[in-house]
Amino acid sequence: MVNTIKVTLPDGSVKEVAENTTISEFVLEHIGEGLLRAAVAAKINDEVTELTTTLTEDCKIAILTFRDDEGKKVYWHSSAHVLAIAVTRLFPEAKLTIGPPIEEGFYYDIATDLSFSEENFAALEAEMKKVVKEKLPFVREVVSKEKAKELFADNKYKLELIEEYGDGELTIYKNGDWFDLCKGPHVTDTGRIKAIKLLKASGAYWRADAKNDQLQRIYGISFPKKDELKEYVARIEEAKKRDHRKLTKQHELVMFHEWAPGTPFYLEKGTIIYNELLTFIREQYKKRGYKEVITPQLFNKELWEQSGHWKYYKDDMFIIMVEGHEHSLKPMNCPSHCLIYNNKAKSYKDLPLRIADFCNLHRNELSGTLSGLTRVRKFAQDDAHIFCTMEQVANEVQGVLEFIKYVWEEVFNFKLTYYLSTRPEKKLGDDALWDKSEGMLIEALTKAGIEYDIKEGDGAFYGPKIDIDLEDALGRKWQCPTCQLDFNLPERFKCMYEGDDGQKHQAVMIHRAVLGSIERFYAMLVEQYAAKFPLWLSPVQVKLLPIADRHVEYCENVAKTLREEHDIRAEVDNRTLTTGKKIREAQLAQINYMAVVGDSEVENNTLNVRTRDEVVHGEQSVGDFAEQLIAEIKEKN
Repeated sequence: MVNTIKVTLPDGSVKEVAENTTISEFVLEHIGEGLLRAAVAAKINDEVTELTTTLTEDCKIAILTFRDDEGKKVYWHSSAHVLAIAVTRLFPEAKLTIGPPIEEGFYYDIATDLSFSEENFAALEAEMKKVVKEKLPFVREVVSKEKAKELFADNKYKLELIEEYGDGELTIYKNGDWFDLCKGPHVTDTGRIKAIKLLKASGAYWRADAKNDQLQRIYGISFPKKDELKEYVARIEEAKKRDHRKLTKQHELVMFHEWAPGTPFYLEKGTIIYNELLTFIREQYKKRGYKEVITPQLFNKELWEQSGHWKYYKDDMFIIMVEGHEHSLKPMNCPSHCLIYNNKAKSYKDLPLRIADFCNLHRNELSGTLSGLTRVRKFAQDDAHIFCTMEQVANEVQGVLEFIKYVWEEVFNFKLTYYLSTRPEKKLGDDALWDKSEGMLIEALTKAGIEYDIKEGDGAFYGPKIDIDLEDALGRKWQCPTCQLDFNLPERFKCMYEGDDGQKHQAVMIHRAVLGSIERFYAMLVEQYAAKFPLWLSPVQVKLLPIADRHVEYCENVAKTLREEHDIRAEVDNRTLTTGKKIREAQLAQINYMAVVGDSEVENNTLNVRTRDEVVHGEQSVGDFAEQLIAEIKEKN
């Protein structure tokens, strides 16, 4: 007699199948060949597993394809193994370390004296295609710790990992004669990887620790369809053109120097954009009731001990000895804002108190992780902390969410995705407090009509938070704005207020940033616009182009009028070049408006106006032109 089990599908339907049926067999029999062709892996009772897994008891099943995030991870993890097989075939002396899937693709870290680059990618990709063509099955095998040590006896990196697994059994995955230490899961065979490409190579430290060996990291990407890879490559090429590291240098916005690693120098034009962003946020602060402060850069470690950062964050801080005592450059503003709050006694009538701060922050990032403006050691945030009563939390959080939505969607045209990040393993405060704080954020999101997903365990150590991902013009995801609820820090600093009952109560603290890191936002903005900034942000908004020397004085007077009377950033190109070349250079520099001036314009007190997109507006009076610019700047189009 054949035993049967019940399998529940995501739509609630239940199927009866023979015990020990594989997931692949189940899909083929009860769902269809089409889904089986697209399937990458499956989830049994929320645990991701392979299609070769057998069904032994009643369970819930969901079939994962490449469209699912978990499906992508399995697909890219398997692709990393394809890369590793090719590496060991071509370079037998290389030692494999780890090869995980990442947010977009995969990488493998390799210990070798070789220096991988795009020059030897062609040979690797050719070998990877052979591995794919061979359709080598991914075979899972459980081994003892002792057996694993035998198998990887010549690989100190794998031996280190094996030691960390304790005394239990480990798993390896085999593809023909090749094998690797791995938890899985994987696709059924290498033939499922239809389109694969290597992207770049870089240095990396073993276990991300600069004290450890230097490794070679190879990044790659793969897709089930060649067209998807082709689209991805086209997007990557466009991203290279928009790379802020290239464009900020080309347009003389930002520079870096080896004597100040991870610390940007904002040049004259770049500083204009930076200050315009701060001015924009400051205008919003006036409307929304924020009070701006300036706080110190250096604090005694006692501040960080009281806040809890010394215990949880010390390794990321710059430590300085001052008269025999440890101090740190501040990596965040929140503890100093607690000191400001406590500067004088507060009543419930003083709340909410919204404290804003643009002060510089310093974090001791590893040199290998530094990348343009997106990963730096010195940065600033449009940082603010709201101190309020328990009853005010929902309204304040909704106000923050509205602020974020206005800035990112209405002004800068990014798409937003919201997440609730819940309590991490290492946290301050008891579960009851976390239950309350997470519940309040859920209430605020619900009242604001915002759909969100849960990020389990991704909250800050002091409280849960609302994280927001942004999608830019190239479809890339970024995380910048945040809204975090904190009961712990105000408790540690005894941030109290007198309630209407005459009793002392603890204030609630909301951490929030709208732009987030100004540096990261700046990089995103450069890439979003490809340095083709809207008028209100452009370092040079108008370039006046005299046709001959006799027209220079008129242009200088007009530029002065635009600057002094209308606050418009105007410059004159008085070089002895043809007008056509001046126009072309202004277009390449992404100047919003060019005003050509000849005899007719001088005589009529006009400007012949055109845009960087080669739209010719013709002759306009200086006054009309100024009014047009002022209106466009105000609209922030």
